[in-house]
Amino acid sequence: MLTLERAKELLATTTTEAHLFLHAKNLMAAMGGLARHFGENEDHWMAIGYLHDYDYEQHPDEHLAYTAEPLKAAGLDDVEIRAILAHGYGLCTDVAPESNLEKCLYTVDELTGIIQAAARMRPAGITDMEISSFMKKFKDKKFAAKCDRELIKKGCEMLGMEVKDVAAICIEAMKAHAEELELGPLA
Repeated sequence: MLTLERAKELLATTTTEAHLFLHAKNLMAAMGGLARHFGENEDHWMAIGYLHDYDYEQHPDEHLAYTAEPLKAAGLDDVEIRAILAHGYGLCTDVAPESNLEKCLYTVDELTGIIQAAARMRPAGITDMEISSFMKKFKDKKFAAKCDRELIKKGCEMLGMEVKDVAAICIEAMKAHAEELELGPLA
């Protein structure tokens, strides 16, 4: 089973850009919160979240095309690889999210971008963010405009949950990692 420590080792072999590591950490935190919500293995889900963009820096125009074989060779199992591939469903893969792990990863890839952007606008960062203030930003299509809200809604629908409920879980989980995510109070 993939551990967070192993995920960090693997991502470091393909990635050098600080913003991609920060994105990986955001997904790691959010996936941990969702694992708790669904009663799943938190470390395992965090590891999958951290590693999800394994080939992105090297192959941004062919994202996920160079993921399965190297990760299989690195010891990941079919469930782990499938979850990573499913986060690109409809964008760069045809692997439809089926399990809660896959649906959560698909959803939070974009959702954490809006959470991060909203937290950065607040003096206290994410530490005092309430779901109501996040939802105002979510509804403003001009805010963090590159984050695909329709994809987020589709992912939440797959989970049978409202956007506000998934976002609340992710925000609370990300609060626990505020410093690491560079989302603590402004100095």
